[in-house]
Amino acid sequence: MPKLKVKASAKKRFKLTGSGKIKRKHAYKSHILTKKSKKRKLRLTHATLVSDADKNNVLTSLGLK
Repeated sequence: MPKLKVKASAKKRFKLTGSGKIKRKHAYKSHILTKKSKKRKLRLTHATLVSDADKNNVLTSLGLK
């Protein structure tokens, strides 16, 4: 049986932490930044974790499940 291919887009977007959680970046930080407040842009800068509801889909895309 051949190896499963990993989704290239998922490979670029998600990182695994040491404890097995999945880190992701926030959306809405790439353009049209003039109308967004400084506070909102600062919150979008920091990474966050993937929710439990989406975890299985991300792990499948990364070829880990």
